[in-house]
Amino acid sequence: MSELPEGLAAFTASAGWADARVEPLPGDASFRRYFRLVRTSGDSAMLMHAPPPHEDPAPFLHVARWLHDNGMRAPEILAAEPEAGWVLTEDFGNDRMRDWLDLNPADERAAYEAAVEALVALHRLAPGPFAPYDMAVYAREAALLTEWYCPAQGLEVDAAGYAAAWEEVLAPMLARQNPGVTVLRDYHAENIMLLGGQAGAPQGLIDFQDALVGHPAYDLVSLLQDARRDVSEDLETAMLLHYAHHAGVSDEDFLADYARLGAQRNAKIVGIFTRLNARDGKPKYLSMIPRVWDALERDLAHPALDPVARWFDDNIPDTLRFARGAFSA
Repeated sequence: MSELPEGLAAFTASAGWADARVEPLPGDASFRRYFRLVRTSGDSAMLMHAPPPHEDPAPFLHVARWLHDNGMRAPEILAAEPEAGWVLTEDFGNDRMRDWLDLNPADERAAYEAAVEALVALHRLAPGPFAPYDMAVYAREAALLTEWYCPAQGLEVDAAGYAAAWEEVLAPMLARQNPGVTVLRDYHAENIMLLGGQAGAPQGLIDFQDALVGHPAYDLVSLLQDARRDVSEDLETAMLLHYAHHAGVSDEDFLADYARLGAQRNAKIVGIFTRLNARDGKPKYLSMIPRVWDALERDLAHPALDPVARWFDDNIPDTLRFARGAFSA
């Protein structure tokens, strides 16, 4: 077992959990660490350590309280010392949607329908008090592909042309995300907890600290073009229709924007996963890149992506784009 962070005992004591057993939990792609606190009575809570300067729990607390106050199922904050990186929250249990579906594949559609309906509920709210998902953010994220993936592959590419192509593609979409909705930005099967331990259970939300105000299609892309889990094209189509029915969306612009944001997000993820390997020594994410490329190719096929698709044709060899597993670390 890895060493417990300094200050853990003092924080748990001040929060009234001094007698609890501490169980370290698997982490994610960040510097955050997680622990489950279990009292002798059986009560439990989740402890997050997000230590400065690498992490700042203040955004998590800000978004969690807004979600909770607006009827979304974010974990209740039990105690916090953000300046030291400590946050104690309600325990949502062990039923992550991803793990639950591994054991219950027959209930996949019902679980995704519930996840889509949770987004519909979120999108009916006025947007939260968060920064805008504007062109500068979209461009900075998309550039992660040329900053990290292309050099890792030994490619010299037209970075200026890449940026210009994205601006051309995304510009028509910006007016349609006004006034916008709260975008959680990492809404997928590993960040959804099934609180009742069944497919139609309420959706417990986690890992939302980077929320912005943007387009309603973004979190759908995150859910349905999941970098970590295969989602069939049939299920993706069915869930888009499910969202459209419940949200009252029926125009071609929405589907075009879904493709735009799918391509942008997937390009970003390719860059991030490459960076996690090259900079942070986390090679496990490389194996997920082919799945992301597959989704990216489908998005690039939409006519709304023509300028970006032409850039990929001119700059990224087919051997890196179309062969699952093609990545040289």
